[in-house]
Amino acid sequence: MLVTGFPAGMFQTNCYILAQDDASECVVVDPGQDAADPLIDFLTRSSLTPTAVLLTHGHLDHTWSVEPICEKYGIAAYIAPEDRYMLSDPIKGTGPALAAVLGDIEFREPAEVIELADGEQLDLAGIEFSVVHTPGHTQGSVVFLVRADGPDGAVPLALTGDTLFAGSIGRTDLPGGDHDQLLRSIATRLLPLGDDTVVLPGHGGQSSIGQERASNPFLVGLGDPEQGKL
Repeated sequence: MLVTGFPAGMFQTNCYILAQDDASECVVVDPGQDAADPLIDFLTRSSLTPTAVLLTHGHLDHTWSVEPICEKYGIAAYIAPEDRYMLSDPIKGTGPALAAVLGDIEFREPAEVIELADGEQLDLAGIEFSVVHTPGHTQGSVVFLVRADGPDGAVPLALTGDTLFAGSIGRTDLPGGDHDQLLRSIATRLLPLGDDTVVLPGHGGQSSIGQERASNPFLVGLGDPEQGKL
C-alpha cells in the first residue's frame, strides 16, 4: 500500500494519500490550507484519482481545501456529524481569533457530505477504514484505522488527526474542546491498540502507540488504575 503525505500551509497540517499498490484510485485525508495545488500535482504525476476525502475533524487547518478537491474530482467528503457545521462556518470552531486571518474568505460544504459513525467500516479505493470516535480536541474528532500490507505482513496504521501527536496531544482550549474527555478517548480508544500501530498525526512526524505509551509526557499513568485515571 502507498501511504504518503506532506505538510501544507501556514499550519503545516499533514495531508495524507492512501492507495493500494498499482491501483488507480486513492483516498485523501485532511487537505488543509494550500494543500490543493501540491495534492493535485502529486495525484496527476502518480496517475491516481481520489474516490473520497476523509476528515479527522472540522478545524479549518484540516478542511480548508476539501470543497475544491471534492468539486474537482466529483467526490464526497466524510466527517463526523458533530463537526460538520465547521465546513461552512469555520470560525464557530476556532473562535474570533481566526477572523483576522480569513478576512472576507467564504467557505461552503462540498456538494456531497457523508456523516461518519463510530465503529463504521468504510471500503474506499479498495482500502478498509475503521472509524473510531475520539472526542476531546473537538466533539467530532475521529481516528481512522487501516491495515496496510507490507513486505513483513500487515502493518496497523492510525490516522489520529489532532487527537494524538508524537510526544503530545491535541489542544482543548478551542470551542468544543474538553481535556478530560480527550484523555478518556486516548485511554479507551487508542492505548488498547497494539504497540506496533503506526501513528500518523495531523501535525509533525509519525510515531507508534508503543512509543507514545512509553514516552509521551501527557499520557503518564493514563489507563493505569493505580493512578486513578481512565
